[in-house]
Amino acid sequence: MEAILDRLQATDWDRVAGMMHEKGYAVLSDIIPESVCNTLINYYPEDKRYRKKVVMERYRFGQGEYKYFDYPLPDLIQQLRTTVYEKLVPIANLWMKALQIDRQFPGKHEELLALCKANNQLKPTVLVLNYSEGGFNTLHQDLYGDVFFPIQIVLFLNEPEEDYTGGEFVLTEQVPRAQSKAIVLQPKRGDMLIFTTNFRPVRGTKGYYRVAMKHGVSEVRSGKRYTMGIIFHDAIS
Repeated sequence: MEAILDRLQATDWDRVAGMMHEKGYAVLSDIIPESVCNTLINYYPEDKRYRKKVVMERYRFGQGEYKYFDYPLPDLIQQLRTTVYEKLVPIANLWMKALQIDRQFPGKHEELLALCKANNQLKPTVLVLNYSEGGFNTLHQDLYGDVFFPIQIVLFLNEPEEDYTGGEFVLTEQVPRAQSKAIVLQPKRGDMLIFTTNFRPVRGTKGYYRVAMKHGVSEVRSGKRYTMGIIFHDAIS
């Protein structure tokens, strides 16, 4: 974990904020060491770590499966969730202010979880996603309840073009009264993608307006693709 914290500490978070304000996403390269990526992948068969397994085909979410960790989270994941949240809070609060939304998020992650608890959102939302050939994820937003943090992250745990082909990460941006814009990304193993959960502010001629965003995964053509999603708010179920 020390290596990860050092890499996060060395990150230019002002630059990250600028990218989030401009594009709604930012890729941080080589944050998670390969050994840690392998450890997280090896967690996947250990069912005792998880509270829930979702087979996507059953709910028309796509093709593949994912598992939600149960509390207590592994120390590595807990520290990562807490540390990155505190880096992203200033961005989220600027967005709320720009859009004149009467909400400011607390500076500490434990305080956000207390807000979730007060709204009956008690279930952890950290998950590992597993796609095989033909797998994909339809466009969606990870909200889980009335309390939701507007930014989340994905950790890429294995190597595109080596462990799998296809499986690009897709973001769509819906500008009011305009066609959707698609953004296609293919981060490498160990990269962290930070992106918008629901909406972000964009400056127009009359001030800021909301731009809605969704995310998904394109079809995996071969191999196996593993990622870990870290959502900062908890879920009702």
